[in-house]
Amino acid sequence: MNLSQRRRHAIRVGIVAMAALAGVAVIALDGARAQAPYPNKPIRIVVGFAAGGPSDIIARVVAAKLGDILGQQVYVENRAGASGNIATETVARASADGYTLLLASLAGAVNQSLSKNLRYKFGDDLIPIAPIAETANVLLVHPSLAVNSVADLVALAKAKPGDVLYATAGKGTATHLAGELFSMMAGLKMTPVHYKGGGETIKDLVSGQVKVMFSTIPPVLGFVKEGTLRGLATTGPKRDRTLPELPTIAEGGLAGYDVRLWFGLIAPAGTPRDVVDRLSQATNQALSSAELKATLAAQGYDPLFGTPEEFGAYYRSEVEKWGKVVATVGTIGD
Repeated sequence: MNLSQRRRHAIRVGIVAMAALAGVAVIALDGARAQAPYPNKPIRIVVGFAAGGPSDIIARVVAAKLGDILGQQVYVENRAGASGNIATETVARASADGYTLLLASLAGAVNQSLSKNLRYKFGDDLIPIAPIAETANVLLVHPSLAVNSVADLVALAKAKPGDVLYATAGKGTATHLAGELFSMMAGLKMTPVHYKGGGETIKDLVSGQVKVMFSTIPPVLGFVKEGTLRGLATTGPKRDRTLPELPTIAEGGLAGYDVRLWFGLIAPAGTPRDVVDRLSQATNQALSSAELKATLAAQGYDPLFGTPEEFGAYYRSEVEKWGKVVATVGTIGD
């Protein structure tokens, strides 16, 4: 081997050695990342509805606080469509490593019965982490309707089956389901009028074009306080702090009636238990902060606290409850 050949050989050996060292370094770095405490990279919360809506607002305020607690960026990704099914399936098929979560809501529990072609199931493909927040709805009527109580509305609807129209924010929404459960429990027939969102429903209720509606409280609170709309009752298990003068629907005669819009975090099945526990603890810690409580209250929500097991039990109870409603009314109205 001449001098030139020896030099080329030495260069090749050097290159191979450097490549080997680089490979070892990459392996070591990957190993260090794998062994680093959770979380060691940004966490994504997927929301099944458009930016600016209740789900998106809740997700973003919680994400910001979780980021502070966990020491990693927690960001929100909106994947709207199919009543939240697109987002839910995205998370169900994601890696079970704690870095992709779903903001679950009442819609997800309803979809388990309402949607016939789901490619995921809570418990099999998705597991609970923690509840986040809830709010009741309020049963409203236009003042031109001669109804002053739940009992009055029940009597009117029974006297005129199908003639009482109530506005909804869309088929299968919480405002629709609240009305269907009310009808089912009271043994009467009201007819839903479906809109494409809550804004138009409130506008037509205020103008008197429709006379009855189950609404989330914040957007109608001012109308109720000033008498433009008449509140009959709230839909939760106890009186709402924003409308304490109104009875619950259960107090008004339908014992056991309970409809709340709620949110929580869930993860892909198979997520390690220590990661689930870390996320659950961080969520409960975030909800304990005065800052987050105030932010939720401003949006009309109360914080919910609980373990993964408690949230899982509540989620399954909601699936069962709304499954019975769907089975009773079939397609949930026209």
